[in-house]
Amino acid sequence: MVQTRRVVPSGIDRRGIGVLSAGHACVDMCQGAVPALLPFLVAQRGYSFGAASALVLAATVASSIVQPLFGLASDRHSMPWLMPAGLLLAGVGLATAGLVHPYWLTFAAITVSGLGVAAYHPEASRYANYVSGHRHATGMSLFSVGGNAGFALGPLLVTPLLLLAGPPGTVGLLLPLALAAILFTRELARLHGFRPAPIRGSHAPGARNQWGPFARLGLAVSVRSVVYFGLLTFVPLYYVATLHTSKAEGNLALTAMLVAGAVGTLIGGRLADRIGTRPIFVGSLAALTPLIALFLAVGAGPGMVVLAAIGGLTIATFSVTVVMGQRFLPGRVGVASGVTLGLSIGVGGLAASALGAVADEWGLRTALDIVMLAPLPALGLALTLPRLGADRTRRGRGRMGTTALITRTAPEEP
Repeated sequence: MVQTRRVVPSGIDRRGIGVLSAGHACVDMCQGAVPALLPFLVAQRGYSFGAASALVLAATVASSIVQPLFGLASDRHSMPWLMPAGLLLAGVGLATAGLVHPYWLTFAAITVSGLGVAAYHPEASRYANYVSGHRHATGMSLFSVGGNAGFALGPLLVTPLLLLAGPPGTVGLLLPLALAAILFTRELARLHGFRPAPIRGSHAPGARNQWGPFARLGLAVSVRSVVYFGLLTFVPLYYVATLHTSKAEGNLALTAMLVAGAVGTLIGGRLADRIGTRPIFVGSLAALTPLIALFLAVGAGPGMVVLAAIGGLTIATFSVTVVMGQRFLPGRVGVASGVTLGLSIGVGGLAASALGAVADEWGLRTALDIVMLAPLPALGLALTLPRLGADRTRRGRGRMGTTALITRTAPEEP
């Protein structure tokens, strides 16, 4: 066995996680801007609703389903340049979508933008792991909050541009993406310094990839995503159609869920570093079905409070499951990130879209009842997951200084 001694931060490198989180915000801003672009394309280019929704599907498939391929490539070869390249590609694709008129070109441009989003995430989440020291869950939560903020900022930033210039206004979003790409290019050398050196000949048990538990984790994440996307889709409709509120109040309820989710992400990351990732994941899933049942039983006002709790618990586990995936596959961190950040969430989103057909055939309440029950199979899967080594030793680890000189044993990199 060969070991390498290197200086590894025990705390979070604030500059590193700040850059990665800012890039996450910029790249996910492109995803958030696509739905806001659709009404303008329908009105000015005459696209049908089906054609418009297919653009969202293209963005989802390209940005989520393809992520593990980029993760696999980055596991085989160090490719930190994918981060600035992904940022630039996401911006160029979105800008082009607003400039071209033929539908197939618009579809292709949205797909290219999604590929840029997919290229950014595995490498960025890998480096978020590296710069977080021993506080992986906290660092990943900060990284995830950047994505939450970017997704929310997308519609807010692109709408004034679209009102001013129509679809070509998407070019305006290229500026922050280009600036972020330049910043990343300047920071690559520093970020690369946090990458663990390859160490050959290790047979440490903690370094082995646990594919079985990882597969069950991926399934649990997919089911949890059905809950998330189901609520994202049907909460505003439920408020208007069933609770008979205004559209504004329905959107306010959705905003409460998303804002609470961002807060929950930060709290969940800190708690996971204290008590372990598995307890946070299991506990949140166990609470969701009773809370969703309570939401469906109360009125609009109290329901908004309950919905905030649901959002906090659901979204808080997104960063936690990324850390769990990376720990189950320590030798395939890129693949782990691509699956937990992309593929599983994308599959869950596609499955949740099928709930629209259920709502059309059997009613909105039936679709929400399915969403209410969905956490139960995810909980069953989560309970089968082994307690991770980092979780088992969490309580025994004492506080250390800003940096610690440690002996690190890692699997051989291909």
